Amino acid sequence: MPAPRRPRIALTLGDPNGIGPEIGVKLAARPGNRARADIVLFSDPAIVEAGERTAEVTLGLNEAGAPRLEALDLVTAGDIEPGKATRAGGHAALRALDAALAAAERGAVDAIVFAPLNKHAMHLAGLAEEDELRYMQRCFGVDGFVSEFNITGALWTSRVTSHVPLREVADAITVDGVVDAVRILHRYLVAAGTASPRIAVTALNPHAGDGGSLGREEIDVIAPAVARARGEGVDAHGPLPSDTVFVAARDGAYDAVVTMYHDQGQIAMKLLGFERGVTLHGGLPVPIATCASGTAFDIVGRNVANVEGLQSAFDLAAAIAARSVAPPH
Repeated sequence: MPAPRRPRIALTLGDPNGIGPEIGVKLAARPGNRARADIVLFSDPAIVEAGERTAEVTLGLNEAGAPRLEALDLVTAGDIEPGKATRAGGHAALRALDAALAAAERGAVDAIVFAPLNKHAMHLAGLAEEDELRYMQRCFGVDGFVSEFNITGALWTSRVTSHVPLREVADAITVDGVVDAVRILHRYLVAAGTASPRIAVTALNPHAGDGGSLGREEIDVIAPAVARARGEGVDAHGPLPSDTVFVAARDGAYDAVVTMYHDQGQIAMKLLGFERGVTLHGGLPVPIATCASGTAFDIVGRNVANVEGLQSAFDLAAAIAARSVAPPH
């Protein structure tokens, strides 16, 4: 494995109407982060200044040892409406993300960390994909499997289906899809430093289907997928009942859990540590991470937003980028 190197981290401030500018500038102001990586801030100067006012910090952008600003023209007077999901806010968030993605494509940055986005605002601004992961997948031209990982402390999750209606979940679960979710999670855990990941795979139905009396997905789809993953050398276990697997994982039996749908894992993970939660987008050319919390429109401008989730995202992205081993797509 290559020796760790100093990574270049792109940072965007998310939706300007949310807490992103506040927690983003707090992150960029921390001396430890500046010492660990070269931070390149992709934002409109007006958004940065708004974040500095709320956070009561001054970044000293472009000074020696300070983050470098890639100044973008994202907003005009009146575009920032704190606490609201607006087209202008979604547009600013997407265009800043576009600039960071372009920098990653040309090799100018090694990882991207973005502050919270608002999906409704982005859809108002023209986002056609179900979420930012699929948007980034299209921007990078990635054809392979991508996955959103949710991480709290040492515990990771991936999922087979993501932002789809619950009534469509069962039909969307396939053997290939489960194997892909296990395989990509294993790959990123190794990249992040876990040598031999232990991965639990949840059932879809109550009581893991009760031998088929409560559904056959466990028998026909999930168990064969786990067997295939084990045949590839992955230490995978399941299907396991989803109402108890997170207790075992919390107590150290597993390093990660593959779930079948969004809330099956998200509820458990946020109960385990909402403030520390990280979302990592897997399958892309560079590590891209954010905090698990949202835009928190209800507390905008009060300087009370918790930066620790975004800090954890920065730590993870920097660790993977420093190893120069972001998994292939």
